[in-house]
Amino acid sequence: MSYSGYEIAWLFFVYSFLGWVMETVAAALKQKRFVNRGLVNAPLCVIYGIAALAITVFCSELSGFWLFAGGMILSTVIEWTAGHWVERIYHERWWDYTEVKLNLDGYICLPMSALWGILSVVVVNWGNLCLTELFGWIPEIAGQIAIWVLSGILLVDVAATLFILSGRSRRIEQWKGVDSWLTGISSNLGRKIYGLADRRIQKAYPDAREKATESSKTNTEVFAYGCGFYKIVWLFVTGALLGDITETLFCRVTAGVWMSRSSVVWGPFSLVWGIAIAAATLFLHKYRDRSDHFIFIAGACMGGAYEYVCSVFTELVFGKVFWDYSGIPFNLGGRINLLYCFFWGMAAVVWIKGLYPVLSSWVERIPVKVGKVLSWLLIVFFCCNIAVSSLALIRSDQRARGVPAEHTWQTVMDEKYDDSRLKEIYPNAVETD
Repeated sequence: MSYSGYEIAWLFFVYSFLGWVMETVAAALKQKRFVNRGLVNAPLCVIYGIAALAITVFCSELSGFWLFAGGMILSTVIEWTAGHWVERIYHERWWDYTEVKLNLDGYICLPMSALWGILSVVVVNWGNLCLTELFGWIPEIAGQIAIWVLSGILLVDVAATLFILSGRSRRIEQWKGVDSWLTGISSNLGRKIYGLADRRIQKAYPDAREKATESSKTNTEVFAYGCGFYKIVWLFVTGALLGDITETLFCRVTAGVWMSRSSVVWGPFSLVWGIAIAAATLFLHKYRDRSDHFIFIAGACMGGAYEYVCSVFTELVFGKVFWDYSGIPFNLGGRINLLYCFFWGMAAVVWIKGLYPVLSSWVERIPVKVGKVLSWLLIVFFCCNIAVSSLALIRSDQRARGVPAEHTWQTVMDEKYDDSRLKEIYPNAVETD
């Protein structure tokens, strides 16, 4: 089932509100008083809205056990990421499952993951249908205005909350170009707002405990020290290049042909591999001292989920399927299969235990100034490369549907990247309805 943009926004706000109600009721029963359990000041738990939308977009074609498993894995990854993000921003843990059996560092646990799976089934099979029908009862103009107003309020609320949590409100007096009298008022107001938000968070999450994060450790004399921004940029580029080379050689060995496996129109780069390497490092770097079995299972689950999401995303956005595993046993909709999930697991072990430490040391040997300049040049190049590639694929989908070239960008794409040219770059791409 497809949804309009307004319906998607409606689902996000309703599920965020329902999540807030559920969290608030649970906290009230535990603490014997009302508390606002949301990250923002509005009555919304945005993590529930984000998880519901992710499940709606990427898991709607699943059913039965696979819907339960897919929703459980996807939502668990979102919860795990949110827990790390909150800790990174606020230096505290707002929830902790350490005392629950089968937990991972207190961020996630099996009982909560199972609950996410059940909620996923409810959302896809019944929730979305009921809520979209409810939205249809609202007059069209009124509904659209309400969505825009709610979006604006949430945007301001999120910006203000992030501003406060970052601690910048304590340094408002340092803003340049502001009158000192006005600065004093702003500073006092900022401190009051910060205090209100801080007290609300402490009441909502009384078990929150301060914890210094590894990311706070820096070394300005070493380029890309630790597992920070610049390190991830270089890992992405390296992974994209090595991934394309690996897949090209694999096709040569198994199919006997040289075949382009690039994701972009400029250069031999596989974005799927680049993003996978960067994400695997971010997620698994802190577990590098765990057993190979742990890394393998985590890599297999995350790799399979990631490949499935990529397949759905490219089909929805570009109208094309770039790989199809329907002919391989134990596949799920042709998007993933058990054998390749094992490959993802083995690749995770090889990467985290063997290749990453070596490549990391090489990157850190780059001079600091040179490394930063090269990093931003690579960022600009890949942004342009991805933008042009996206336009070429979007225009290819339009041509398949008989849409004429009415704008300059469409004409340029038709001239530079016609169907024959794109067939060379994406030989396995198949049009979908």
